Amino acid sequence: MQRINRPHPTTAHRRQRGITLIESLVALVISVLGIIGILGMQMRTLVDSQTATRRAQAVRLIEDLSERMRVHPNALINIKSYESDFDDLPSADGCTDTACTPAALITRDLGSWKQSVRTNLPLGQASIFIAPWEDPDDNPTQVGVLISWRANEKDGLDTDDIDATKIRDADGTLSSATNEDNACSEGRICHLQYITVAARCGFDTEKEKTFCPGSK
Repeated sequence: MQRINRPHPTTAHRRQRGITLIESLVALVISVLGIIGILGMQMRTLVDSQTATRRAQAVRLIEDLSERMRVHPNALINIKSYESDFDDLPSADGCTDTACTPAALITRDLGSWKQSVRTNLPLGQASIFIAPWEDPDDNPTQVGVLISWRANEKDGLDTDDIDATKIRDADGTLSSATNEDNACSEGRICHLQYITVAARCGFDTEKEKTFCPGSK
Protein backbone atom coordinates (compact mmCIF):
# COMPACT_ATOMS: atom_id res chain seq x y z
CA MET A 1 0.00 0.00 0.00
CA GLN A 2 1.43 3.38 -1.13
CA ARG A 3 1.58 6.11 1.45
CA ILE A 4 0.63 9.65 0.43
CA ASN A 5 2.71 12.35 2.03
CA ARG A 6 0.58 15.34 2.98
CA PRO A 7 2.12 18.74 3.83
CA HIS A 8 2.19 19.57 7.42
CA PRO A 9 -0.68 21.96 8.34
CA THR A 10 1.77 24.44 9.80
CA THR A 11 3.83 24.58 6.57
CA ALA A 12 0.72 25.21 4.41
CA HIS A 13 -0.42 27.98 6.72
CA ARG A 14 2.98 29.69 6.48
CA ARG A 15 2.84 29.61 2.65
CA GLN A 16 -0.65 31.14 2.70
CA ARG A 17 0.48 33.92 4.97
CA GLY A 18 3.30 34.75 2.53
CA ILE A 19 0.89 35.04 -0.40
CA THR A 20 -1.34 37.37 1.59
CA LEU A 21 1.64 39.63 2.33
CA ILE A 22 2.57 39.86 -1.37
CA GLU A 23 -1.02 40.76 -2.29
CA SER A 24 -1.01 43.50 0.34
CA LEU A 25 2.26 44.93 -1.00
CA VAL A 26 0.95 44.95 -4.58
CA ALA A 27 -2.24 46.73 -3.46
CA LEU A 28 -0.13 49.27 -1.55
CA VAL A 29 2.08 49.99 -4.61
CA ILE A 30 -1.00 50.48 -6.81
CA SER A 31 -2.53 52.85 -4.25
CA VAL A 32 0.69 54.89 -4.02
CA LEU A 33 0.91 55.18 -7.81
CA GLY A 34 -2.70 56.33 -7.93
CA ILE A 35 -2.09 58.98 -5.26
CA ILE A 36 1.01 60.23 -7.09
CA GLY A 37 -1.02 60.53 -10.31
CA ILE A 38 -3.75 62.51 -8.54
CA LEU A 39 -1.17 64.84 -6.97
CA GLY A 40 0.45 65.38 -10.38
CA MET A 41 -2.89 66.35 -11.90
CA GLN A 42 -3.58 68.75 -9.04
CA MET A 43 -0.17 70.39 -9.42
CA ARG A 44 -0.70 70.77 -13.17
CA THR A 45 -4.12 72.33 -12.53
CA LEU A 46 -2.63 74.69 -9.95
CA VAL A 47 0.10 75.84 -12.35
CA ASP A 48 -2.43 76.43 -15.13
CA SER A 49 -4.66 78.36 -12.74
CA GLN A 50 -1.77 80.57 -11.60
CA THR A 51 -0.76 81.23 -15.21
CA ALA A 52 -4.32 82.25 -16.12
CA THR A 53 -4.55 84.49 -13.05
CA ARG A 54 -1.28 86.25 -13.85
CA ARG A 55 -2.26 86.69 -17.47
CA ALA A 56 -5.49 88.34 -16.29
CA GLN A 57 -3.38 90.62 -14.09
CA ALA A 58 -1.24 91.51 -17.12
CA VAL A 59 -4.37 92.42 -19.09
CA ARG A 60 -5.57 94.67 -16.26
CA LEU A 61 -2.17 96.35 -16.07
CA ILE A 62 -2.24 97.09 -19.80
CA GLU A 63 -5.75 98.49 -19.41
CA ASP A 64 -4.42 100.70 -16.61
CA LEU A 65 -1.69 102.06 -18.89
CA SER A 66 -4.25 102.61 -21.63
CA GLU A 67 -6.37 104.68 -19.25
CA ARG A 68 -3.35 106.71 -18.19
CA MET A 69 -2.61 107.49 -21.83
CA ARG A 70 -6.25 108.27 -22.57
CA VAL A 71 -6.54 110.92 -19.85
CA HIS A 72 -3.17 112.48 -20.74
CA PRO A 73 -4.03 115.40 -23.06
CA ASN A 74 -0.68 115.22 -24.85
CA ALA A 75 -0.21 111.45 -25.08
CA LEU A 76 -0.53 111.25 -28.86
CA ILE A 77 1.78 114.17 -29.51
CA ASN A 78 4.39 112.72 -27.14
CA ILE A 79 3.79 109.08 -28.03
CA LYS A 80 7.51 108.43 -28.54
CA SER A 81 8.12 109.42 -24.91
CA TYR A 82 6.28 106.25 -23.88
CA GLU A 83 8.89 104.02 -25.50
CA SER A 84 10.59 102.04 -22.73
CA ASP A 85 12.52 98.76 -22.69
CA PHE A 86 12.50 96.07 -20.00
CA ASP A 87 15.44 97.55 -18.09
CA ASP A 88 14.15 101.12 -18.12
CA LEU A 89 12.85 102.14 -14.67
CA PRO A 90 11.56 105.76 -14.75
CA SER A 91 11.15 107.61 -11.49
CA ALA A 92 7.62 107.85 -10.08
CA ASP A 93 8.44 110.71 -7.71
CA GLY A 94 8.26 113.67 -10.09
CA CYS A 95 5.66 116.45 -10.27
CA THR A 96 5.23 116.74 -6.50
CA ASP A 97 6.53 120.22 -5.70
CA THR A 98 6.49 121.90 -9.09
CA ALA A 99 4.18 122.16 -12.09
CA CYS A 100 4.31 119.03 -14.19
CA THR A 101 5.26 119.31 -17.85
CA PRO A 102 3.76 116.82 -20.33
CA ALA A 103 7.10 114.96 -20.56
CA ALA A 104 7.49 114.85 -16.76
CA LEU A 105 3.94 113.56 -16.37
CA ILE A 106 4.66 110.75 -18.83
CA THR A 107 7.82 109.83 -16.90
CA ARG A 108 5.89 109.76 -13.63
CA ASP A 109 3.07 107.66 -15.12
CA LEU A 110 5.54 105.18 -16.58
CA GLY A 111 7.45 104.93 -13.30
CA SER A 112 4.28 104.34 -11.29
CA TRP A 113 2.93 101.86 -13.82
CA LYS A 114 6.15 99.84 -14.08
CA GLN A 115 6.27 99.69 -10.30
CA SER A 116 2.77 98.14 -10.38
CA VAL A 117 4.01 95.55 -12.89
CA ARG A 118 6.86 94.55 -10.58
CA THR A 119 4.50 94.43 -7.59
CA ASN A 120 1.71 92.36 -9.15
CA LEU A 121 3.75 89.85 -11.15
CA PRO A 122 6.75 87.71 -10.11
CA LEU A 123 9.86 89.44 -11.50
CA GLY A 124 7.47 91.46 -13.67
CA GLN A 125 8.89 93.60 -16.48
CA ALA A 126 7.34 95.64 -19.26
CA SER A 127 8.41 97.00 -22.63
CA ILE A 128 6.57 99.68 -24.61
CA PHE A 129 7.37 100.29 -28.26
CA ILE A 130 5.89 101.83 -31.39
CA ALA A 131 3.83 99.25 -33.31
CA PRO A 132 6.01 97.58 -35.98
CA TRP A 133 3.66 98.58 -38.82
CA GLU A 134 3.77 102.26 -37.78
CA ASP A 135 6.30 104.74 -39.14
CA PRO A 136 7.93 106.36 -36.06
CA ASP A 137 8.51 109.56 -38.05
CA ASP A 138 4.99 109.82 -39.47
CA ASN A 139 2.72 110.47 -36.48
CA PRO A 140 2.29 106.92 -35.14
CA THR A 141 -0.89 106.20 -33.20
CA GLN A 142 -0.34 102.71 -31.78
CA VAL A 143 2.09 101.27 -29.26
CA GLY A 144 2.77 97.69 -28.30
CA VAL A 145 2.89 96.72 -24.62
CA LEU A 146 4.76 93.54 -23.77
CA ILE A 147 4.56 92.35 -20.15
CA SER A 148 6.89 89.57 -19.04
CA TRP A 149 7.05 87.56 -15.82
CA ARG A 150 8.80 84.47 -14.48
CA ALA A 151 7.28 81.24 -15.69
CA ASN A 152 5.96 79.00 -12.93
CA GLU A 153 7.30 75.94 -14.72
CA LYS A 154 10.15 73.46 -14.43
CA ASP A 155 13.47 74.35 -16.04
CA GLY A 156 13.64 73.34 -19.67
CA LEU A 157 9.87 73.15 -20.17
CA ASP A 158 8.73 74.59 -23.50
CA THR A 159 6.50 77.58 -22.78
CA ASP A 160 5.63 78.39 -26.42
CA ASP A 161 2.06 77.22 -25.96
CA ILE A 162 1.48 79.78 -23.18
CA ASP A 163 3.31 82.67 -24.85
CA ALA A 164 0.81 85.28 -26.02
CA THR A 165 3.42 86.93 -28.26
CA LYS A 166 3.38 83.99 -30.65
CA ILE A 167 1.21 83.55 -33.76
CA ARG A 168 0.31 80.00 -34.80
CA ASP A 169 0.43 79.51 -38.57
CA ALA A 170 -1.82 77.18 -40.56
CA ASP A 171 0.79 74.40 -40.42
CA GLY A 172 0.92 74.62 -36.61
CA THR A 173 4.27 76.38 -36.35
CA LEU A 174 4.71 79.38 -34.06
CA SER A 175 6.22 82.69 -35.10
CA SER A 176 6.92 85.83 -33.11
CA ALA A 177 4.56 88.80 -33.34
CA THR A 178 7.28 91.20 -32.19
CA ASN A 179 10.74 92.14 -33.33
CA GLU A 180 13.91 90.67 -31.83
CA ASP A 181 14.34 93.54 -29.37
CA ASN A 182 11.00 92.70 -27.77
CA ALA A 183 11.13 88.91 -27.88
CA CYS A 184 10.01 86.91 -24.86
CA SER A 185 13.03 85.57 -22.95
CA GLU A 186 13.45 81.88 -22.23
CA GLY A 187 11.87 80.73 -18.97
CA ARG A 188 9.38 83.60 -18.91
CA ILE A 189 5.75 84.08 -19.91
CA CYS A 190 4.77 87.13 -21.92
CA HIS A 191 1.57 88.90 -22.87
CA LEU A 192 1.46 91.32 -25.79
CA GLN A 193 -1.26 93.84 -26.51
CA TYR A 194 -1.48 96.91 -28.74
CA ILE A 195 -2.96 100.23 -27.64
CA THR A 196 -4.40 102.89 -29.93
CA VAL A 197 -3.69 106.34 -28.52
CA ALA A 198 -6.63 108.71 -28.91
CA ALA A 199 -6.08 112.30 -30.01
CA ARG A 200 -7.35 114.67 -27.33
CA CYS A 201 -5.10 117.60 -28.22
CA GLY A 202 -3.41 118.70 -31.39
CA PHE A 203 -0.55 121.00 -32.23
CA ASP A 204 -1.38 124.40 -33.68
CA THR A 205 1.45 125.07 -36.14
CA GLU A 206 0.55 128.78 -36.49
CA LYS A 207 0.58 129.51 -32.76
CA GLU A 208 3.19 126.78 -32.11
CA LYS A 209 1.39 125.40 -29.10
CA THR A 210 -0.85 122.51 -28.12
CA PHE A 211 -4.58 123.01 -28.66
CA CYS A 212 -7.23 120.94 -26.87
CA PRO A 213 -10.86 121.02 -28.09
CA GLY A 214 -13.09 122.93 -25.70
CA SER A 215 -10.26 124.98 -24.24
CA LYS A 216 -9.82 128.71 -24.66
